[in-house]
Amino acid sequence: MKLIPATDRYLAKLIFVPLISTLTIAAMLLLLDKMLRLFDFVASEGGPVSIVWRMLANLIPEYMSLGIPIGLMMGILLAFRKLALSSELDIFKAVGQGYGRLLRVPFAFALFFTALNFVNMGFLQPYSQYLYQELDFQLRSGALGASIKVGEFNSIGEQMTMRIDKSENKGKDLSGLFVYAETKNAQSIAATAERGQFMRPNDPDTIVLRLTNGALVHNDPSFIKPRVLSFSNYDVPIPLPKTEAFRNRGGFNREQTLPELYRLGHDPTKTKQIRNEMLSNFHFRLAEVAMMFLLPFLAVALAVPPKRSSSALGVFLSIIMIVAYHKVNEFAESVGRRGEIEPVIALWVPFAVFAAIILRLYYVAAYVPGGQPIGALERIVGKTGKILRKLLPQSRRDRAKLAAEEG
Repeated sequence: MKLIPATDRYLAKLIFVPLISTLTIAAMLLLLDKMLRLFDFVASEGGPVSIVWRMLANLIPEYMSLGIPIGLMMGILLAFRKLALSSELDIFKAVGQGYGRLLRVPFAFALFFTALNFVNMGFLQPYSQYLYQELDFQLRSGALGASIKVGEFNSIGEQMTMRIDKSENKGKDLSGLFVYAETKNAQSIAATAERGQFMRPNDPDTIVLRLTNGALVHNDPSFIKPRVLSFSNYDVPIPLPKTEAFRNRGGFNREQTLPELYRLGHDPTKTKQIRNEMLSNFHFRLAEVAMMFLLPFLAVALAVPPKRSSSALGVFLSIIMIVAYHKVNEFAESVGRRGEIEPVIALWVPFAVFAAIILRLYYVAAYVPGGQPIGALERIVGKTGKILRKLLPQSRRDRAKLAAEEG
């Protein structure tokens, strides 16, 4: 630690806490929205609740592809904003440590998280997308098993109906059971039992429901009247649904790794449409990762408010710019995928435009004396706020304060 200058250690501490906090909060907010919809979906399909957590785990790489840039941006921005508001930034510049020197630590963070996002978007995300789609397929097809709803009549296949009054011990102990089943030769069985338990036999395609202490009514067209039996134990075999195997990975371009996208995008045996889809997604991922190298410049440019101001407009604007760039990239990918514009042009022209804007903002902040990259925007927002305060109902204290400001 002694080899690391005190300035770098101080900046690293300022950046680390908001970076990790923002990254965690952003990921949790994105997952929370999806979690509610997954619970509704799994409940409607009758699947086990545990599948929700497995599906959410496979969504983490996708959400981290946007959460990592936001976390990096906010960590650097909030650190430099704190330095500016406490006048420490002026002290650093007064002793000869300008923005170029202070950006060493932010770029160290940027390099690490850029590499992390490259691995995430290039390799982890394709596999997690495939696993998520596989779980979705298994849930819809019934391969994960359907849950038995307590207190309701449940249809199991086309020839069996079941009702359970009470379930305990995580579904292992059942009580108050009613089962009605039909066979192919028009026979039917209706049974009630005090208790029941599901058991796994040697046959992997069948599960057995063992009924205990009950009565059974067996009906057959050859019987003069149905037979009524009492039993202490009776096993009801339940065939599990037949499901087809899930497809191999690579059904969508989002399931391809970066090397696979590049290879398929330049494969002459593929159609032009497929090559455009693969190359568009390839350049989309690279453009998203490359943007992270520009985030330290953008963070510094938006972190420093005008003198005698503590406005947080830069924080708000930074999030808008990151999300806007992501949405522009998504639109550019769709344009390149349809073949309207070459994927290289569609994805890298917006990157060049955003890079020019960011570098211009940084140049104004770092090299123009008294430069305020968002000073004009701050003034516009301030004037707009005064106009709104005039139009909206105000208290006597607010009117006096406004009159004092205008005076």
